[in-house]
Amino acid sequence: MKIKMTILTLLLLSMTFSAASAEEPLVDPLSLPDENLKDMLVGKEDSPILPEQTIHTVKEGDNLHDIAAANNISVDLLMEWNGLTDHVIYPKDRLVLNSETELVKHPDSIPPEGPGKEMIVEATAYTAYCYGCIGITAYGIDLRSNPEEKVIAVDPAVIPLGTKVWVEGYGEAVAGDTGGAIKGNRIDVFIPTYDGAIEWGRQEITLKILE
Repeated sequence: MKIKMTILTLLLLSMTFSAASAEEPLVDPLSLPDENLKDMLVGKEDSPILPEQTIHTVKEGDNLHDIAAANNISVDLLMEWNGLTDHVIYPKDRLVLNSETELVKHPDSIPPEGPGKEMIVEATAYTAYCYGCIGITAYGIDLRSNPEEKVIAVDPAVIPLGTKVWVEGYGEAVAGDTGGAIKGNRIDVFIPTYDGAIEWGRQEITLKILE
């Protein structure tokens, strides 16, 4: 008899507990008083939202504004993390997308080691589709078919065609073109997009002769 009563008691207790659980509303985690738990679940309001990616490889048509917007960061931060001094980027460049990734200084801002004459030049930019351009340089490079090429127009009396150079903010390139207005210590850097060329503008920068 005691066994039957015990079983019946357990059944009644189980039914009561189940009914109470069914009627009890779910607890909203955000209503918990533990501030640490809230921060863990939703993040502090003043904390930046870091992108899932850590590296972005630049593709044709990319620009810093769109890359920054897609990854919830500012253009200024993107430039700071990558050591960029201007908005010019090129296909196959690799950009750091958050501050936790080890920052490698952008190679275009560091002159290569080794011997080589350095000079200050005035640098403008052009595209393969500029007025009067046919897309093939004086050195025979087809820029329309090879928009990733790094080429500068020079005065051959100052920098002979075919010379390899490093250009501040542009990187290593070949002196592969000429231009009617390119005289003395003035160069024109090839940039594949019109917007990129306009953004480059006119700059006074360092150029180093490599070979």
